[in-house]
Amino acid sequence: MSSQTDVQVQRIRAIGLTVTNCNRSVDFYTQALAFELVSDITVEGQDYSDLEGVNGAKIRIITLRLGDELIDLMEYLNIQGKPIPSDSQSNDLWFQHLAIVVSDIDRAYAQVCSFPIEPISVAPQTIPPENKASGGVRAFKFKDPDGHDLELIWFPPDKGQDKWHQKNHRLFLGIDHSAIAISNTEQSLHFYCNILGMQIDSRSLNWRATQSRLDNLPGAEVKITGLRPVQDGVGIELLDYIVPGKGRPMPSDWKSCDIAHIQIELVVNNLEQLVDKLRRNGVQFVSSRIVQFSDRSFPYKQSCLVKDPDGHAVLLIVE
Repeated sequence: MSSQTDVQVQRIRAIGLTVTNCNRSVDFYTQALAFELVSDITVEGQDYSDLEGVNGAKIRIITLRLGDELIDLMEYLNIQGKPIPSDSQSNDLWFQHLAIVVSDIDRAYAQVCSFPIEPISVAPQTIPPENKASGGVRAFKFKDPDGHDLELIWFPPDKGQDKWHQKNHRLFLGIDHSAIAISNTEQSLHFYCNILGMQIDSRSLNWRATQSRLDNLPGAEVKITGLRPVQDGVGIELLDYIVPGKGRPMPSDWKSCDIAHIQIELVVNNLEQLVDKLRRNGVQFVSSRIVQFSDRSFPYKQSCLVKDPDGHAVLLIVE
């Protein structure tokens, strides 16, 4: 079966994060990481409840931009979601981070450390040169006020997309990818490449002391597969931990209103056809139907929420 199908993901529109308090999250993302406000809307009604699989949902959605990339902060105003487990590790299968590209990692690290973050990494780490795919990359992982995982990443001149090397005066440049912990690389590639039509962009094996200090996991060894949609832009990284092995699976009762919920918003060219294909492949649906939006203030026309093989939320949209 060819992965070049007529139905496919065009690009990632945004990454959506469920948050405890939008105001607190906006303060953090705009002040610590230089995101800019795009819009602030509140939605409710059957369409949104059906889409997110949460009855009676009333959701405040604040869209922020960094460079070319967007995040949606979603606060359920009338439902108290479960917090992210405080003992979460990078190999737990609910793990998902946003990689924020910076022009100077030491300055960016100093800036985020002046805010109430929880560090994961010991300090910024440099990937050793033996690692062909990512040697010389510098990174630092930490948690936002809700416990969502973030990464600061700096690319040397021979790594990363061209746009990260254009001269500008900004410290925080944009979002390169969202990385997700997975249980089986082949299973995830079937979902993201064969069914959704994304392409493999890179493969690497990260290990040794650097990765342990980056992830705060002793002996960490992780197989990383980078994926990009056809129109490029934000990618998805699959993190398949060999050591210390797979962490805990995502609890089956977690809902969109729970704070661990992160949804990757994928723009697709034909939602009806794709939904048929997903059903034939036994993919799990959160939405009870394809939801149509007539509200002009809403950023897309059609949408449906599904889960990948490990339970990560994938919002399929037509703009």
